[in-house]
Amino acid sequence: MHDEVTKQDIKRMEEEIEHRKLVLRKELIESVKEARAHGDLSENFEYHAAKHEKNKNESRIRYLERMIKTAHIIEEDSAEDEVGLNNTVRVYIEEDEEEAVYKIVTTVRGDSLKGLISIESPVGKALLGHKVGDRVEVVVNPQYSYYLTIREIINTVDDGTDALRKF
Repeated sequence: MHDEVTKQDIKRMEEEIEHRKLVLRKELIESVKEARAHGDLSENFEYHAAKHEKNKNESRIRYLERMIKTAHIIEEDSAEDEVGLNNTVRVYIEEDEEEAVYKIVTTVRGDSLKGLISIESPVGKALLGHKVGDRVEVVVNPQYSYYLTIREIINTVDDGTDALRKF
């Protein structure tokens, strides 16, 4: 399965790759060289730690490059009055009798602890395409579901800010 990403997501990944290659790579190579100069490598913790960080950076670069190569690019457009990608949505959770604010994002940016809900998550799937006032069922699994009522849709430009609050 390919990850669904926007052109903005691709741009962010390319920027991260560039930073990791041009800035971090040089710093990490220098750290390895400095640690190596401290002597016996078998007991040199700094050397092993520096080498580990360098390898983590290279792995992240490969991961991002592979992600860009295999990603399926989707459009962010939605009707102004419907929940779509990168919209912020204020909902009422009937079961908990409270409100929550979520931003609908692509799978690579999803982070429920920050209120960033993936379009592939049960909540994301339930909200997409609905309007203010709609009562939607969130199907978690065949045995459990719950209802949300959409109170507000905020059409936002994707500026990369990834923090929302929950009421």
